Amino acid sequence: MANLPSTMHAVQLTEHGDFDVLKYATNLPLPALAQTDVLIKVMAAGVNNTDLNTRTAWYAKKQSSKDDASWSGDAFVFPRIQGADVCGVIVAVGKNVDQSRIGERVIVEPCLIKANGETLKSPWYFGSECDGGFAQFTRVDSIHTYKINSNYSDEELASFPCSYSTAENMLFRSNPQQGQTVLITGASGGVGSAAVQLAKARGAFVIAITSKSKAQQLKELGADKVIFREDDLIQALGKNSVDVVIDLVAGEQWPALLEVLKPKGRYAVSGAIGGALVELDIRTLYLKDLTFFGCTVIEPEVFKSLVNFIEQEKIKPIVAQTFPLSEIVTAQKVFAQKQHVGKIVLTIPHSE
Repeated sequence: MANLPSTMHAVQLTEHGDFDVLKYATNLPLPALAQTDVLIKVMAAGVNNTDLNTRTAWYAKKQSSKDDASWSGDAFVFPRIQGADVCGVIVAVGKNVDQSRIGERVIVEPCLIKANGETLKSPWYFGSECDGGFAQFTRVDSIHTYKINSNYSDEELASFPCSYSTAENMLFRSNPQQGQTVLITGASGGVGSAAVQLAKARGAFVIAITSKSKAQQLKELGADKVIFREDDLIQALGKNSVDVVIDLVAGEQWPALLEVLKPKGRYAVSGAIGGALVELDIRTLYLKDLTFFGCTVIEPEVFKSLVNFIEQEKIKPIVAQTFPLSEIVTAQKVFAQKQHVGKIVLTIPHSE
């Protein structure tokens, strides 16, 4: 690690709680590398729902006990540097990694199958089960870093990994075909706006659910039709009208999503910002021959596909606002208000 500083700035999550549990530190040691790790000088890192959910212990199924409050369902380990979305430059490598990787501009695949030089029994999430990108430097296994050749800025590239790989995974698994109809809930968020673009890239007819204030922006992204959150979904679309539902919201209106699905329709879910507990009439599931996909683990071919989309500029980054790392509390507050379209991104300071 020649010519590298001995300490770094980072934001540590010190416990579950409100914004005051986020501590900005200026003298943390640089991460030590396992044999197959790379050290990344972080240039930008995106903010995600998972950062807020983890901080508030939302993943714990029983709030009285937080033994399952991490993404993987285990107890969370503190302190933790969060941040799943990273763009940066490789500045050092473990002894089993080719030295030629030093200097590569990379983005990080956030769903990890290797860490600490070992294959994991169950996947980890970058910034949850291990330290992530809310720091000047971070480490990750080399197989989860993808060289990127792009004219997009660091902040723009940091908007892609988590949201777009999640969206690509949902579409990869639900497999909408050319001309089929895809309904996307929460379409103005990071994952939702990514899904709009990726569904259009597949030739689908895209219906986006959003607020009235964001309708025009969704149309500009490629949505063929926009309906509003307060609309009656069945009245707006009709029963049996949609081939694929990409759901990030769940909540009280969830049963209507199944009603608008055609027989043999596919439902993919990777979020529940409207409420995690829903009512399912099991008869709707089996009488309509529906297929459900719960989407968390991202297969390697999904991220490779995403990198190709980025390099060919078939999808575009949507950065709503940027903040310096030291203003992470403000960034999370703005993020939580859900008044933006696209991503909130943190810029990482480095003294050259």
